Amino acid sequence: LEILEDLPEVDAVIVPYGGGGLSCGIASAIKASSPQVKIYAAEVATAAPLAASLVAGAPLEVPFTPSFISGIGAPFIFPEMWPLASRLLDNSLVVELEQVVSAIRLLANSHHIITEGAGAVALAAALNCSVKAQKIVCIVSGGNLDTKTLINILNGDQVLT
Repeated sequence: LEILEDLPEVDAVIVPYGGGGLSCGIASAIKASSPQVKIYAAEVATAAPLAASLVAGAPLEVPFTPSFISGIGAPFIFPEMWPLASRLLDNSLVVELEQVVSAIRLLANSHHIITEGAGAVALAAALNCSVKAQKIVCIVSGGNLDTKTLINILNGDQVLT
């Protein structure tokens, strides 16, 4: 609701997708007032069950590779979330680990925001996926990023696990 209050003309909202609670909660609130607003889940390629399930039209289990993005991602969708997610979310945008690293670096260097990998997935999706919208809101949440990983990201070192 705060998004609609601050930016009533929003076209799309991109939300990190983990268990589905945050994204479905935001989608439910926004779509109740502004059903034309597109709500996109954002997932990382190493763990993107929602994207595959939306294409298939049913929950699927997908390959899962653990990474530094521990706040989201699993090999499956919670069965109780599938009916909500498939109804409320317009699509899932999938990004690569390298794109998330770039988004973390951009947030830190340009905006002085430190976020965990899961929190930067929405920005990575907005920057790298085709979203047909003029006014996009990215949900950037979570600061649970260990110092060593953050230092590696800021130094430009390869961070893939």
